[in-house]
This record gives sequence, C-alpha cells and structure tokens, in this order.
Amino acid sequence: MAFKGTLIPIGGNEDKGAGDHDGGMDFLSEGILSRVVKESGGIHAKIVVITTASQIPVEVGEMYTNAFTRLGCTDVQILDFRERDQAEDPEAIKIIQNADCIMMSGGDQSRLSDIIGETAVHKMMKHRFQNEAIVIAGTSAGAMAMSSEMVSGGSSSEALNKGSVRMREGMGFIPGLIIDSHFIQRGRFGRLAEAVALHPHLLGIGLAEDTGMIIRNCNDCTIIGSGMVIIFDPASLDHNNVEILPEGTPMTMSNLTVHVLANSDMFSIDEKKIAVLPIDAEFE
Repeated sequence: MAFKGTLIPIGGNEDKGAGDHDGGMDFLSEGILSRVVKESGGIHAKIVVITTASQIPVEVGEMYTNAFTRLGCTDVQILDFRERDQAEDPEAIKIIQNADCIMMSGGDQSRLSDIIGETAVHKMMKHRFQNEAIVIAGTSAGAMAMSSEMVSGGSSSEALNKGSVRMREGMGFIPGLIIDSHFIQRGRFGRLAEAVALHPHLLGIGLAEDTGMIIRNCNDCTIIGSGMVIIFDPASLDHNNVEILPEGTPMTMSNLTVHVLANSDMFSIDEKKIAVLPIDAEFE
C-alpha cells in the first residue's frame, strides 16, 4: 500500500554539524539532517524530536536542537516519553498532529515499542503517515523501530547461529522491511542475514553510520549520506535450513541476493530493482 508520508531511516551517528564528523559531506548542504529539513518543507517546518529510546534524553534533545538550529530551523520541539500514559496526553497528541517532521532518536528500539507502541501518539503518527505528506525520520534505534518486524537484539559475533537474533513487533510504518543500523561499523551482516532467513518474505536493509534512505510511497528509495546501504533480498533462497535446526546450530543459506548502494543510488522495494548513479553524475 502506498502511503502519503515519507520515511527517512538513518544508520546512526549522522553528522550534526559539531565539526567533529569525518563523513566528508558538507553539513549545511549535503548532510543527512539538511535533507530531512528539505523533505519536511524547509527551515520553517515544525520538527519534533522524540528522545524516548535514549537513556540520556536531555543531552540527545540538546544535540538535535543545536543541529537543526545550525541548519536554520525555527521550530524544534523535544518530546520525551518515559511512561506510556505520557503518550496519551492530549498536548503531546496535538504536537504530533501539527508536526511536519517527527524524528525518533537512537537508543533502545524496544523502548519505543514498549512506551509508545499502540498509544494515541503512535496511532496519530501512523494515521498522518498514511494520509498526509509528513516526514517520519529515525536514527539507529529510531530507524530500526520503523518496520513491522523489528530486530530487538542479538550478538553480531554469534549471528547465523540459530536463535542469536531476537525479533519483536516494531512500530509498523513500513511492513516489507527489516532495518538494521550501524551496519558496517558493528559487523551486523550475519545478524541481518539470520533475520531475513527467519522472514524470507521481507527485505533486509543494513544502514551504515551517517547513511540513510528517503523512502516515498513505501517503495521508492533514494540513498543519502556518506556511507553504504546493504540490501538483502531473500526471495531466491533455495537452501534455508532455519526451520529444522536446533537452537545454537550454524545455519546454511544459499542464493541470498545482496546489493551495495551509495549516495543517490535508488531502489524499488516492490520491483526489487536498483538504479545506480552513473560514475560521472553529480550527487544530489
């Protein structure tokens, strides 16, 4: 189903304009957060940052307020839900109802599901995403929580031993993906491979740090940022023994299709096709 909103999942550690990031892209014109602002309607957009996933919400809220202010934004609000009843508050619902962009911070993705999942705030976010031209962005945990099937944990070193990856229900903005973050830096190839073996009808999206995707109509993806996006397509798996193995046993998989994409490359979720930026083309 095509929804009117735009999703922007980010792999974590995106450039926030503090001068200590080595991504190699200009923060003001090319950085991921500048693209978030552009997609949201520009510097006068109403941006709401949800810091629920974080254990240091005050510091995280200040970082994003400062970053968006550096980009010229004039209306940035922080919402930090620590208890579920806070996500039922009429004032919070009104803020979500009026936002042009809602960004979920990093931290623990399970906190987002536990504290916000199926509350009035979550339902308003889903309603607006399905019916209005709102941007929902998320970094690290905030990106991982966007999908219906969500990676909730699992050791990278033990991945591809059956049972090493833990899955649970996410926030359900996009049903066809499993999203993992910090993908290159934390060696999460095996973790995401096991996740798609468990759910072979879904695509696995591995986002490197300072890298994201702009997803329109829950289908049309454009890569942004300084790193790579790894896409796992399990549709052609013809040897996947996850169903018959006991817990802790090494898994076997064959014919897992893998795409490695970078800035301005495009991907269609429905058609599972890529469009790679020509070598001599300029980045967006």
